[in-house]
Amino acid sequence: MKFTNFNLVVTLVRGKSVLDYLWTKISRKLIFGCLLLLAACQTLPSETTPTGLTAQVQRVVSGQTLEVVVTSQQPALIERVRLIGIKAPDLAQEPWGSDAKKQLESLVSEDRDTANPNLGSIIVESDVQEKDRFDRRLAYVWHQGKLLNEELVKQGYAIAIPSSPNIKYSERLRRAQEYARIMGLGIWNPEQPLRSLASE
Repeated sequence: MKFTNFNLVVTLVRGKSVLDYLWTKISRKLIFGCLLLLAACQTLPSETTPTGLTAQVQRVVSGQTLEVVVTSQQPALIERVRLIGIKAPDLAQEPWGSDAKKQLESLVSEDRDTANPNLGSIIVESDVQEKDRFDRRLAYVWHQGKLLNEELVKQGYAIAIPSSPNIKYSERLRRAQEYARIMGLGIWNPEQPLRSLASE
């Protein structure tokens, strides 16, 4: 029984060689694949103008908790802020816990004035749920246009853990975690990975 490839016959009839036919087919697939890859790498529109309360960082408690003074509230009381959408290692989990704390300190003190003993000024942006069971303010923390929750995850100091109903930036955090995992940063370092996170 003889089979005929009609596509090949049509191609040869039009005056093109088999190699031209295959090259055209392969190049189309390559171009389509590159376009898909570019589309997948595009970031979602960044919400660079956060809305929230302006606060002054007094102390970094851990890799995911800050003590701040909300400057717009009177009286100005020290309040604990828990970065939402992420989970950083506990301080007892060495070296990851202390590394996460140091990195958060570094991120919030980038514009620190040597005359000012406080750490940097931040914007505290709430989502749906404003407080947790420990009465900490749940927030996305912005400093100099950077979402610090995302920066900690992207640099491998925390894990993205979406927690409904606070999911406003969960996609950004997920992409940041994928980047850290692929690059083997921080807790994703294959030579010294973090095995598990402590629960609250």
